[in-house]
Amino acid sequence: MAHRIDTAEGRTALDAARAALAAGAKPARADAATAVRYLLQLLDEKAPGNSVEVRVPPFGAVQVVQGPRHTRGTPPNVIELDPATWIAVATGAESWSAALADGRIHASGTRADLDDLLPLRY
Repeated sequence: MAHRIDTAEGRTALDAARAALAAGAKPARADAATAVRYLLQLLDEKAPGNSVEVRVPPFGAVQVVQGPRHTRGTPPNVIELDPATWIAVATGAESWSAALADGRIHASGTRADLDDLLPLRY
């Protein structure tokens, strides 16, 4: 991740994004972007590595989890999900397995599972 997000900034954006989502509204783009990046940063701190790529377009991506490193092309273990789903599973508002079963998480590869790493402490 190129820019480290300050904890206070991340929590403020995350609180705003979660409040908007809980009200059935779309979070402000800046809040959603900061919240997503902050949660990806926390995941990277919890499970550093390069064997799984987690993508939350259009706001961010990170490589995490110890294991074989990928260096070129599409990584063998990829997880992609939308910002609202990422915020929900990363904070424990929704389970990984439920979002996966609903098709809101696209995971490929034998290591593409974050169930044991979530929710994150924020």
